[in-house]
Amino acid sequence: MHSFYSACSSSCMSPPSKAVIYEQQGQPDQLTRVVDLPAVELKDNDVCIKMLAAPINPSDINKIEGVYPVRPPVPAVGGYEGVGEIYALGSAVRNLSVGDWVIPLPPSFGTWQTYVVKEANALHKVRKDIPMEYAATVTANPLTALLMMEDFVKLTSGDVIVQNGATSMVGQSIIQLARIRGIRSINIIRDRIGAEDVKNRLKNLGADEVFTESQLEVKNMKSFLGNLSEPVLGFNCIGGNAASLVLKFLRQGGTMVTYGGMSKKPITVSTSFFIFKDLSLRGFWLHNWLTSHRAYQYRVIIDYLLDLVHEGKLKYEMDLVPFQDFHRALDKALGKLGNHPKQVLKF
Repeated sequence: MHSFYSACSSSCMSPPSKAVIYEQQGQPDQLTRVVDLPAVELKDNDVCIKMLAAPINPSDINKIEGVYPVRPPVPAVGGYEGVGEIYALGSAVRNLSVGDWVIPLPPSFGTWQTYVVKEANALHKVRKDIPMEYAATVTANPLTALLMMEDFVKLTSGDVIVQNGATSMVGQSIIQLARIRGIRSINIIRDRIGAEDVKNRLKNLGADEVFTESQLEVKNMKSFLGNLSEPVLGFNCIGGNAASLVLKFLRQGGTMVTYGGMSKKPITVSTSFFIFKDLSLRGFWLHNWLTSHRAYQYRVIIDYLLDLVHEGKLKYEMDLVPFQDFHRALDKALGKLGNHPKQVLKF
């Protein structure tokens, strides 16, 4: 039983919350701390959500560092996406019920806390018959993957795409979304111990070819295509040499879409790629897409992606971590403890 009425006929308060806050921009592992926040009054159109899970994304880290273009004023609660269960409703809320699972859509700041109060129209109800970590992570990465595959080049069955950063959540999503549509994928991963195991995992998801960066340090990339045609579309989230490898694979008139720069190295493009191959370089930022499209458009896509999860057609690696172990999860997300899957906080 909930400790107070599910619909507030008069003013009522949320429970107190534990939250990860930062009071200035800088090093996340030095500036974040877990604090107790007071109860919040629910207005008529508000919803109190008991958070279930929220990921630690690179963009969350960049916001704390102060290098992300859009970030909340400090002091701030961390986190940008997540899923929660409705705990209580304001008196004017009609389209939601206590116990529903909801995500903030579009994503909004402050999901790294045990209770969140949001206006009802900023929430989207999602299905409950999937693992909570998928509902918590569907907005930033799988949505990015699907939109990049649809918004730049008209792909048809049999087309080929190429990407670096194939082990990322976006990369794993691209592989599976491509397979569903009959699109073949060439995937580039960085050199690492256990690379063969990683290749096998990606091929089990549906990757056609997986190469390490060092394998591709040759002049003739066509020798790696096998029975695949040259890719029409490429995705880059690394920059530097890894971006150059994507460009080398692309066919005449191909397009490379950049959505990240994990290496912090610039993209260097030879003049011949422009003159003789007529390649196009584009960029994708989910924030821009979400602010320029109507809510119903991305709500339909989110439901489609979660349907794929339910059907077993979309999956990716994650570590579900208890909220009390936040700082260890943050260290993993920062790469201080080696390579780890996406860290998802469980409240």
